[in-house]
Amino acid sequence: MTDERTIGGQSPIKRQPEERTISGTPQTGDQQVDHALRPRSLQEMIGQERLRDKMQILVEAARQRGDALDHVLLYGPPGLGKTTLSHILAYEMSANLKVTAGPAIEKAGDLAAILTNLRKGDVLFIDEIHRLGRAVEEILYPAMEDFSLNIVVGSGPGARNIQLSLPKFTVIGATTRLALMTSPLRARFGVVERFDFYEPAAIQEIVTRASRLLETKVEPAGAEAIARRARGTPRVALRMLRRLRDYAQVRANGIVDAAVAEEALSLLEIDDLGLDDLDRRVLDAIIVKFSGGPVGLDTLAASISEEPDTIMDVVEPYLLQLGFLDRTPRGRVATRAAYAHMRIAYPERPEQGGLFA
Repeated sequence: MTDERTIGGQSPIKRQPEERTISGTPQTGDQQVDHALRPRSLQEMIGQERLRDKMQILVEAARQRGDALDHVLLYGPPGLGKTTLSHILAYEMSANLKVTAGPAIEKAGDLAAILTNLRKGDVLFIDEIHRLGRAVEEILYPAMEDFSLNIVVGSGPGARNIQLSLPKFTVIGATTRLALMTSPLRARFGVVERFDFYEPAAIQEIVTRASRLLETKVEPAGAEAIARRARGTPRVALRMLRRLRDYAQVRANGIVDAAVAEEALSLLEIDDLGLDDLDRRVLDAIIVKFSGGPVGLDTLAASISEEPDTIMDVVEPYLLQLGFLDRTPRGRVATRAAYAHMRIAYPERPEQGGLFA
């Protein structure tokens, strides 16, 4: 519902939150470029040092035993590298990688077909694993735990259960919503790891590496400008790099320096901290329309013509990370830091009986 525009008197075109430049959700054009820029090995992986070290030990131990990897569950915000790590683990184990997604497995038979085609040591990557149906999960439990597949043949009194043995394989699940996964499914994973947002230095290194692969000249100051605005998310940084490459090609000398980066990112309406128009509208509504809060989520959403889920899932996480927003029992409250960023004077509220009025 963001950025409604009317073209030629037709119905408004609505740009979805996922289409924002700073969204970690995959967009059209991301997959092909991201795949080309994706690191292949753990040594090439930049950032996430704690997670990388754990995966190195996991891989080395499995190699020494000549065994398949333990099942791995990766969770965290979109765009941080969960899919990339699944490819890396398969490469490190010299294993075939089968890729699917929770919404794509609609019936138990769909999963059974995938499982029966796996070979020893294969890696099955299930993206959005929290969206698997309950009937599908029931098939996955024994497959992960006992490497067996139970199939019911026929129906009624003549139905019979057939158990098929499966080769040892590895399931790597990825989710942005760990809380939506059922406890029995989470319990089947021997390794559960979270992806954290990247430090600016790591993002800058990722941008520098990607610029070499894209054969684009990016000066250190230009890479630093991207890293500062990328919200700790490599996918966002790489998307910005592509936009800056286009801008430098058309309006500059093809080199992304500090000045070109500032001009291009200003054109994209992305400020120094990586906030875009939607983020600023949320802060402006809380500060100006509701005097800094508290304001309820539904009221806030209605005031800027957005969906409550969009604000809660897409906008708030980064504002909370920056310390610009507080969630209280009475609603959302803008902090002093948010006022400073929006260049609005912070109201000094008189205290009454130890509580702010």
